[in-house]
Amino acid sequence: MPLNRVRFMNTYIDNVSMDEAIGHIEECISERKVCHVITPNVDQIVRIEYDETFREICNSAELLLVDGHPLIWIGKLYKRPFKEKICGSYLVPRLCEIAAIKGYSVFLLGAEPGVAKTAAEKLVSKYPGLKIAGTYSPPLGFEKDKNELEHINSILMDSGADLLFVGMGVPKQDIFIYENMITYQIPVSFSIGGTIDFIAGKQKRAPKWVNKIGMEWFYRFIHNPRRMFKRYFVDDMRIFKLAWKYRTQRHT
Repeated sequence: MPLNRVRFMNTYIDNVSMDEAIGHIEECISERKVCHVITPNVDQIVRIEYDETFREICNSAELLLVDGHPLIWIGKLYKRPFKEKICGSYLVPRLCEIAAIKGYSVFLLGAEPGVAKTAAEKLVSKYPGLKIAGTYSPPLGFEKDKNELEHINSILMDSGADLLFVGMGVPKQDIFIYENMITYQIPVSFSIGGTIDFIAGKQKRAPKWVNKIGMEWFYRFIHNPRRMFKRYFVDDMRIFKLAWKYRTQRHT
């Protein structure tokens, strides 16, 4: 069951540390519990407000781990501080390090052709002994192709993986996991956005000091302004209205 789950704005967050989250994930692997882990950020909190399907997916997740300094700041503003920011790009390497030690196998699904394979090779190089159960980059429009979906489910089911990292963007990755995890039966599936690209080196990650001061979003913007402008300066600005809307919410 969820860990220390608290109401936060229009959803819930499991207020846990990285170590507590990993401990719970390992329990799910041990129990072969099929479940979904999501790390909501500002963009996703905004989406939850108007996207009922995405809201249901988040509400049903095994773990919802807060990702993004603005949400950490809002938590403090509400006098409901979160223990730790847990983003996919930090969680995935930690899990791979543990997997290499304990013998868990991982599958990377998503990104452009060849990128997941490159990411897997880099993870194995960094964490010797890591078992890669497979990698696959679905073609565009796969979610509307019944045969391709059956093919992906077959690959995943036959892989015997313990952990599935899915990087397809929001909400495609979340919908895929939600609708298919019972079929492919991998214990723990993670919505990880662009983490596969970061690991493969296809996209640059902000330096740790930039992340520490909460400016990773700006780093990403200056490196890809055309793609990120609308997201950060139009869509995500709605978070201020939502923060005000939910300011009197009960912490239960």
